[in-house]
Amino acid sequence: MFSRIMVPVDLTHLEQLDKARTVSEELAQSFGAEIVYVSVTAETPTKIAHNPKEFAQKLEAFAAGRPGKSTTKSYSAHDPAIDIDKTLLKAIDETGADLVVMASHKPGIADFFWGSHGASLAAHTGVSVFVVR
Repeated sequence: MFSRIMVPVDLTHLEQLDKARTVSEELAQSFGAEIVYVSVTAETPTKIAHNPKEFAQKLEAFAAGRPGKSTTKSYSAHDPAIDIDKTLLKAIDETGADLVVMASHKPGIADFFWGSHGASLAAHTGVSVFVVR
């Protein structure tokens, strides 16, 4: 049913990714699918990495510790907070993903004014989006 599962990863909040990571790994095992871990960083130094190349290495290290067949794709953006939805849509096309499994956050007051990243992806792509809370 699915052959390539894209999992957006926020390296600054890995603890919030546990459920989505488990779901994606179980789905990948069930369907014999590959997981593509995708992340977006700033072009400037951050708490995680000094530059996009170092960031990509940290994403690769994260994926190397996970079971199953996986690859990584990191993107740099001028302002990741603003560019994340557009960049994730680009990643879906570039990776050939046919399913996106992503973690959700606890809804807050801001969610009444701005939609979530999961909702944005689901509205603007032709692939299935599974948001795990």
